[in-house]
Amino acid sequence: MPVAMLQSMPQPLPEEAVATTTELAANAATTAMAAGAHGGINYIDLMLKASLPVQLIVALLLVGSLISWVIIFRKSRVFKQANEEAREFEDRFWSGTDLNKLYAAASDRSRVSSGLEAIFENGFREFVRLKDRRDPDGRVQLEGAQRAMRVAGTREIDQLERNLELLANIGSTAPYVGLVGTVFGIMVTMHDMLNSGEQAGIAAVAPGISEALFATAIGLFVAIPAVWAYNRFTTRVERLAVRYDSFAEELSSILQRQAPAG
Repeated sequence: MPVAMLQSMPQPLPEEAVATTTELAANAATTAMAAGAHGGINYIDLMLKASLPVQLIVALLLVGSLISWVIIFRKSRVFKQANEEAREFEDRFWSGTDLNKLYAAASDRSRVSSGLEAIFENGFREFVRLKDRRDPDGRVQLEGAQRAMRVAGTREIDQLERNLELLANIGSTAPYVGLVGTVFGIMVTMHDMLNSGEQAGIAAVAPGISEALFATAIGLFVAIPAVWAYNRFTTRVERLAVRYDSFAEELSSILQRQAPAG
């Protein structure tokens, strides 16, 4: 074989070079794994090592979060049921069923009426009661039925709005409570630094600043779902209130045709 061809062929690496390359790769992998392990944040450990004021504030925020989520799930179920009951009663009401039969079903004591059915029951009961008088007056009958429906509608809306005020208070105050935790965390950190005489480096202030910012993050975590749910539920209450008022006006028109001329 010519000498030129032997010189152009690739030569194998020495065993020492292969061993060195393998060792460098292993060291790089170990360094990367260590960096990944130290780069994450252990929130439970951060909470356990926080100062007592910050721990108390975070615990208060977590209790507020639990309360708000309980309200959110309960109100979601209440509004879903209210819409289903309203749709079902409207279907029965506009199906041409006699009002007396609807009233007999709504006034059944074995069940509790709510929503549109409760508004209809109260209005029609007052209409029939005034009609049974010796000298019934159509105008008085209609006004009495409208008044009874307004009272029933107000009562139903009040039931829908229950606990929404608490949800609004949690959503509006949680960021400020978290900010109080942030202030306490920074104050405790600065006080400990002055007592220990450490230099004001990043390693000295990082733990305290971390716990302080953790309190702020928990406050936002509590507030955002509460505010979103409050706005959503308020809108649904307004829609149901419009639905109830519209039904009361339509029932008033029907009762007006049945009332005697006054």
